[in-house]
Amino acid sequence: MQKRVLSILSAALLAAGLSAGTAIAQQDAAQTQPPADAAPAESYSDGQLEKFISASQKVAVISQEYTPKIESTSDQEEREQIFREADEKMVGAVEDEGLSVGEFNGINQALQQDPELEQRVTKMLD
Repeated sequence: MQKRVLSILSAALLAAGLSAGTAIAQQDAAQTQPPADAAPAESYSDGQLEKFISASQKVAVISQEYTPKIESTSDQEEREQIFREADEKMVGAVEDEGLSVGEFNGINQALQQDPELEQRVTKMLD
């Protein structure tokens, strides 16, 4: 079960850079500041966490599909195009679950910092 949580968290970490049009330089700033619409960890409802889990699983599938394509392409322009396509699909997967990218990233960040929240998610996965 722990591996499943780590897998979801890994997908969430990969998705942490998600946002339509975010520049890499902005990602560094986002890592030091919580997203604007991030809520305190204790205020996440079970419904929000279920949406996060579902979105994370979808993001993981997209990542598994696109990572080999990105890694096997040596042309920088083509890599960026593939990355943009993957990013759009990941953003869509998150939004299809009813979360904004900021909410998704906020929950992800809270999971990394709050062992109690991680335990809640683990129990939900059981």
